[in-house]
Amino acid sequence: MAHLIAPSLLAADFAHLGRDVDMVERSHADWHHIDVMDGLFVPNISYGMPVIEAIGRHASKPMDVHLMMEAPDRYIGHFAKLNAAVLTVHAEACTHLHRTLGAIREAGMKAGVALNPHTPLSAIEEVLGNLDLVCLMSVNPGFGGQKFIANTTSKVARLAAIRDTAGAEFLIEVDGGVGRGNAGDLVQAGADVLVAGSSVFKAEDPLAEIDVLKAAGQ
Repeated sequence: MAHLIAPSLLAADFAHLGRDVDMVERSHADWHHIDVMDGLFVPNISYGMPVIEAIGRHASKPMDVHLMMEAPDRYIGHFAKLNAAVLTVHAEACTHLHRTLGAIREAGMKAGVALNPHTPLSAIEEVLGNLDLVCLMSVNPGFGGQKFIANTTSKVARLAAIRDTAGAEFLIEVDGGVGRGNAGDLVQAGADVLVAGSSVFKAEDPLAEIDVLKAAGQ
């Protein structure tokens, strides 16, 4: 399967959000990546339900919603109603991760789990069969435009090996500091989904930049 590109709307121009969503719709990108921050699990606050509802009115491509928040179980039903295709929670924020992932799937969404840079892959070894996606953070979450943490590439390769050994089918997503300089190595290591924020929305030609990322590692 060719890898997917999920432009992160956190890096979009919020004064022209509809325009930037339409750009992603016209591009060869596959998903809209939406980071929801609560000011507690991470320092920042991003956007809430009304903004995501507005994005959904413009978006025909799947919404990949990444919850950087404490106690995310409270909002599973809300995001299902907003037609999120993928809902990703942080392993570090879930006391009962197995139950949370089951609730996401029961609500009709694909279940994802995100791991911070310091979190070992062993944190999810007991729920591999309950996952549709694993998001490896390649920056410390909470802010856009950060520098890529280099050892993420080897972490992707290790996770891909674990997936093969377990016979699991989850997608491997990488989020943070992804651009043309590292996209090819990540795809070669086993990444299936590349989240790209600043590298897309700050580019002179975002459509062309998405094409570059889409062709990486081929």
